[in-house]
Amino acid sequence: MKRIIFALATVALLAACNSNKSKYDAEGFFESTEVTISAQASGNIMALDIREGDNIDEDVVVGYIDTTQLHLSKLQLAKNVESINSNRPDIKKQIASLESQIKKLTKERSRIENMLRDGAATTKQLDDIESQIEIVNNQLEAQKSSLTKSTLSIDAQTLSIETQIDIIDDKLEKSKIKSPIAGTVLTKYAQAGEFTAVGKPLFKIADLENVYLHAYVTSAQLSNIKLGDKVMVYADFGGDNIREYNGTIEWIAAKSEFTPKNIQTDNERENLVYAIKVAVANDGYIKLGMYGGIKFQ
Repeated sequence: MKRIIFALATVALLAACNSNKSKYDAEGFFESTEVTISAQASGNIMALDIREGDNIDEDVVVGYIDTTQLHLSKLQLAKNVESINSNRPDIKKQIASLESQIKKLTKERSRIENMLRDGAATTKQLDDIESQIEIVNNQLEAQKSSLTKSTLSIDAQTLSIETQIDIIDDKLEKSKIKSPIAGTVLTKYAQAGEFTAVGKPLFKIADLENVYLHAYVTSAQLSNIKLGDKVMVYADFGGDNIREYNGTIEWIAAKSEFTPKNIQTDNERENLVYAIKVAVANDGYIKLGMYGGIKFQ
């Protein structure tokens, strides 16, 4: 509805200016990129250190929502990880005894093999020692398998808990209140001590250093301009108080925003208007909603 009213007002302004032979090629009003910052967590607002008119930087924390329960939950999960890891088997130590037995039996087999060649031992002695080595090897493999399964189970448990900790860390990060852009606080909707919920607006911020003149041009003018064109922008402060700025056309609407019901003549086609946005570096004097004009170069 605001866009329709703005378009109609601008068309009326263009018509009036055309009748008075306006000194500008196009006219409109200044606006900027505005962002409403909403809560990403629920709870009491512990701090919100901003006032309307304050300039704040991008991603700088200006407040936070109560995180006591989140911190306690994270501590509990960290203790659970410690407890689970305390049961992690030391595979190397627990198989050391069996490996030592195999080493001794292997040495004994070598001794018996030498004795057998000299006729001082029997094949049964050799068979017996090889049977013992096989039994201990099987015990070793079984123990390794059991310890590996136990380790994998513990790894899975710790990974699950660590994922829960990551989720809490994400919630802790979202409990911080900050702006995604640098700018000036326009409106503050909440105060420290209030309870907030996810999605509830906290404040509105605008980039007042880089503003746009939102204006409309006729279809005849449209054929003479393109994105990136340099233009002169004039901010009207009333009376003869006008400031001049360099501007760049950064956006041109693909479709007209105001079309008469019946188009029959060339003159009537000139009433078709297209929205454009001209970027202007603000020196601090331009205010949002202020009237401005454009001259194409």
